[in-house]
Amino acid sequence: QEARTPWRGLRRAVWLALAASGAVGLATMAMRSASGVDVPSGDLLIQVGALFLFGSLLWLDRNRSVS
Repeated sequence: QEARTPWRGLRRAVWLALAASGAVGLATMAMRSASGVDVPSGDLLIQVGALFLFGSLLWLDRNRSVS
C-alpha cells in the first residue's frame, strides 16, 4: 500500500492543516463582517478558494480501495 501511494499520511495531514487554516480564516472574516467591520472581497475570495482547493485535495486523496 505504501509503495503505491508514498507519503499519503503526511500529504493528507498537510491538506487537512491547510484546509483548517482556510476555515479559520473564513470564520474570522465572517465574525468581523458580522460585527460591522468592512472585509475586503479579495481576502474573502482567497479564504474561500483556499478552503475549496485544500478540501478538494483532501477529498481526492482519500483511500478508494474497497478492501
